[in-house]
Amino acid sequence: MDECIYKDTFNALSAHVAVLDEKGFIIETNRAWQEYGRENGLAGSVDSKDVNYFAICDAAAESGEKEGRLVADGIREVLSGQLPEFVIQYPCHSPTRRNWFNLRILPCLSQSGRRIITVHEDITPIMQVQEELVQKKEELRQNSEKLEETNVALKVLLEHNTKNLEELEQRITANIRELVLPYVERLKKGNISLRNQTLVDIIEANLNDIITPFLNRLSSLHLLLTPQEVEVAALIRQGKSSQEIADVLGVALSTISFHRKNLRRKLGLTERSMNLRTYLLSLR
Repeated sequence: MDECIYKDTFNALSAHVAVLDEKGFIIETNRAWQEYGRENGLAGSVDSKDVNYFAICDAAAESGEKEGRLVADGIREVLSGQLPEFVIQYPCHSPTRRNWFNLRILPCLSQSGRRIITVHEDITPIMQVQEELVQKKEELRQNSEKLEETNVALKVLLEHNTKNLEELEQRITANIRELVLPYVERLKKGNISLRNQTLVDIIEANLNDIITPFLNRLSSLHLLLTPQEVEVAALIRQGKSSQEIADVLGVALSTISFHRKNLRRKLGLTERSMNLRTYLLSLR
């Protein structure tokens, strides 16, 4: 009865188990060991009886598998009592799939003498997950490097564009001051009508606004001003009255009043005491 329980338990184990004698010969294997040997075309009998485990380890070592030597030394150290047990993880790939095992070597005393139990546990799913994690980590590292390189390139490009924009603004400002405003000044001193004088004043004021931050500041408020509201705001800032603005733009006075109300609303000037022109002058 006890022998039957031992056999049933031994064969019920999912791990591949082999029992060795003191010389390293396999004297018994369980069903899982035999099924694995059968599935993977193990040469000789699938129960591996009388096969020398040391010979298997030596053959593995000679083929370049460093684990072979480590396992052989581990068995000898457990046999001699130098180690209570020996544990190692090793690959065991077949022609059709990749496998990894965790090997535990344990001593076993019996009436027949000293014995060694080798327990091979399949850890392939764990190792596959680890490999995937390593691969994902490497992909993440490469993507991070690419992103960093892209950020550096964008930074250089932005700095270059900013510099070009500054140079362009400087050229435009210089051209307006040196090539346009002097002729506007000459035009103002000429014999022109009062209406044309007003138009020249507006042109001069608008050119000065271009070379100052006012229009950029007004646009940066994201107020969704209409083109005519921008014109009215610029003229109010120049100190023009509603009637003068209406005459210049060729619209009714009520239209300018409507634009002024919209400007106050969009600029958040809800208090009547706050002057619209004073606020516009503060936008520098």
